[in-house]
Amino acid sequence: MKLNERSLAFYATCDSPADNAGFLYKRGERHTAYHRRWFVLKGNMLFYFEERESREPVGVIVLEGCNVEVCESAEEFAFAIRFSGTKSRTYVLAAESQAAMESWMKSLSRASFDYMRVVVRELEKQLEEMRLGPTGGCGGCRESSGSWKMKPSGSERSPERLLALPAVLPKENGCAVWNN
Repeated sequence: MKLNERSLAFYATCDSPADNAGFLYKRGERHTAYHRRWFVLKGNMLFYFEERESREPVGVIVLEGCNVEVCESAEEFAFAIRFSGTKSRTYVLAAESQAAMESWMKSLSRASFDYMRVVVRELEKQLEEMRLGPTGGCGGCRESSGSWKMKPSGSERSPERLLALPAVLPKENGCAVWNN
């Protein structure tokens, strides 16, 4: 994929909401010292800047096909972004707290289109199960004032199963946020 540097810089710093943002320590590839950088996650792109106020990113990591995992490091709260492939780079990052590390790992692991595809597939499956009802058809449904409702019976979905569906909240700009 060909990426225009100016377009990426604009996207990284525009007012569109970030999925996560904050300071992380990034270990260099050649010089293994950690450097404090401001990170901004937007979609499947992880931008990093020298300072919070910087207008141009130092780099960007496209998160497709990666795994996020806790790693062994001298730094506390360290984790790695690993890509499959023999010559692929591993990015080692460290957060400032356990809570920040967990937040970043969760955000990063959900940032790829592959993850979203799996979520959509699972939601479609759950929606179809709810639509068909416990009998495999719409025998458990009745029409009332033009809307469909489930008839009470002993075989309704358990509350735990329904709570597994993430809540999707619309935003003003047409984007949605996952609340887990």
